[in-house]
This record gives sequence, structure tokens and C-alpha cells, in this order.
Amino acid sequence: ELEKLGLHQTKIELGEAEVMEDLSIEQRDNLSISLKNIGLELMEDRKNILADKVKTAIIDLIHYTDDQIKINLSDYLREKVYHNYAFLSNLFSEVKGTTIEKFYLSQKLERVKELLVYDELNLTDIAYKLHYSSVAHLSNQFKKMTGLSPSQFKNLKYQRCYT
Repeated sequence: ELEKLGLHQTKIELGEAEVMEDLSIEQRDNLSISLKNIGLELMEDRKNILADKVKTAIIDLIHYTDDQIKINLSDYLREKVYHNYAFLSNLFSEVKGTTIEKFYLSQKLERVKELLVYDELNLTDIAYKLHYSSVAHLSNQFKKMTGLSPSQFKNLKYQRCYT
């Protein structure tokens, strides 16, 4: 798409591209339209880009890491996003309207739900895999955030299957 618009990239990575040219308003609009046509979005605001990097790093950690999560979240984000945690925390709250911790917990709970539905691991294994201090801690957090215990949530799946 950049080449079609006569733009020269200096760097392309997953989800990011830098171009040599200073874009005119018309070029930005054309690029934005071109990207939307293929299901992408032009993001120019550095705060949004950085907040999305934090979000992606957390999602990758929770949903796409098979090993037990052993690293401290602030250390993990500092390594992945290359900024100190206090800065990232303030920026994320400002841009996303929630804290990194709340987003992290919500992603952990979504992963717990997935694992419960897949029915391949028991609650002890899920607690260990997602680095909860105990099954009781996982269960209490799950109930607090969903209003259901993990077993009640799992039973809902069975009720839907048979009705």
C-alpha cells in the first residue's frame, strides 16, 4: 500500500511502518483510506501506539505463552515496550481509561474462562499455569469479577450444550 502511494518505507515491522517522506494531509488521508480498505488502521498518535503495544504484550503473555507466567508484570512490560513501568502505567490509564493491572486481570480471567471451556485442565492446573497463588485466590477473583464460581461458569457451558 505504501508503494502504491509512492511512499518509501525506512522500517517495517509487524503493525508498524516508518516512511521517509513528511506526509501531506492529502497523503495521510489517502494512506488512511487505503489501509482501511485492507482492514488496517493508521495510528499516528504515539500515546495510542504505545498503549496498544502494552495491550498486545499483555495479551501475548496471557493467551499465547504456554509456560507458567513467572516474570513480574512491570519487568515484562519494561522488557517488551522499552519504557519504565510508571510511565507506561500513567499513559495506559490515560489512553485506555483503565489501569494496566485491571486490564491484566481481565485478560487472565478471559484465559481462565477459555481453559475452563476447553476442559483440558483442572482448576489447580489452571491456577498454576496462570500463576495464581492458590486455587482459592483464582476462585475468589473469578467470582468477584464474573459473579460466578469457576464451577458454576463451567456448568453454564454444559447447560447450553444440552438445551
